[in-house]
Amino acid sequence: MPNPYWMHMKHKPKLGQNFLVDDAARHAIVAALGDLSQRTVIEIGPGKGAITEILAGRCRRLIALELDRSLAPELAFRLRNQPQVKVIEADVLKTDLRALVPEGETADVIGNLPYYITSDILLHLFSAGSTGTVARAVLMMQREVADRVSAAPGVRDYGLLSATAQMNARVDHLFTLPPSAFSPPPEVHSTVLRLEFAPRFAELGVDAAGFDAFLHRCFAQKRKTLQNNLRAAGYSPEQLAAAWPSGVPPQARAESLALEPMAELYRALASGSTA
Repeated sequence: MPNPYWMHMKHKPKLGQNFLVDDAARHAIVAALGDLSQRTVIEIGPGKGAITEILAGRCRRLIALELDRSLAPELAFRLRNQPQVKVIEADVLKTDLRALVPEGETADVIGNLPYYITSDILLHLFSAGSTGTVARAVLMMQREVADRVSAAPGVRDYGLLSATAQMNARVDHLFTLPPSAFSPPPEVHSTVLRLEFAPRFAELGVDAAGFDAFLHRCFAQKRKTLQNNLRAAGYSPEQLAAAWPSGVPPQARAESLALEPMAELYRALASGSTA
């Protein structure tokens, strides 16, 4: 049954907040993380605790990061009798997630990401995933952003965010919620994604920092071909011709290519040039 306490609390929205009030959705989001009985979970932006109160009874340890100075103490007070829960007033982007996780363990992450910093939070999580801090995340975000994160090569939504996400995690599109699932209703639909962190840099034979910079060059101008973007980045036509993979059309755009040929091109360029 819906919890009338959190559904009817009055709170002026700040920081772009839209609070989840759909009872079935909040249970489905938690269920998407699987068995949490032995897991540490980090919740980003718990707000009024719609998801927090379910997590508290399912995971071994819960750390809720809430930026709002009025919501954080309210939530901490409500959960004061649950020692496995710790509410921290903090900005997730300024938080060292590794410091929150017991030595030798990994954590799962869950959260309704603020629309205006979704990409920044994703990059922060990818960094944590690369160090083995985060194993899995179930995240809700604006549908248009989720479509870009999960897009496959060759479709319109595929771009730098897609390639970066899929270099760092396996992305599963779970479900989409209408504005009516929130209070106040946002002007957009929201989509829930599950990310299983599994960086592919070693598998594809590339270094993380170098390949990330290379992807930024490849996707610099969406309307330009990959060759034109790389020429603008400083590679000569001769360098590109020598390194160009045989299976990639000369006029291909970055959004049409899977990560494998992109990595092949990067390795070839890196071995013969330091552009």
